[in-house]
Amino acid sequence: MQAVLLVGLGGAAGSLARYWMTMLAAQLVGEAFPWGTLAINVIGSFVIGVFAALTGGDGVFAGNVSLRLLVMVGICGGFTTFSSFSLQTFLLLRQGDYLWAVAYVMGSVLICLAGTAAGIAAFTRG
Repeated sequence: MQAVLLVGLGGAAGSLARYWMTMLAAQLVGEAFPWGTLAINVIGSFVIGVFAALTGGDGVFAGNVSLRLLVMVGICGGFTTFSSFSLQTFLLLRQGDYLWAVAYVMGSVLICLAGTAAGIAAFTRG
């Protein structure tokens, strides 16, 4: 039950941070390009990398599952799921699984774009 609460609280905090940052970016630089989303994805990817290192094998907080759940799954998951994608791709590359990493990147981008297009097409008239 504690894990569910940590993920839920972190997710709520991350989602609110994403909303506020998106609104701030829109006010500062406009909405012609999704600068806020790009910044969120970069920040989230950096934060998940930091906490993967801090809570991983020989990190300062090694084995701290609660911290990993709160920050990596909850906050980063609510802030941006791109951070998980980035970490998983990095881990594939670090393991030398270059073909799987490229397939994962290309597949994720293309399949997700197709999914978005299909969702829009399924609920758009005309």
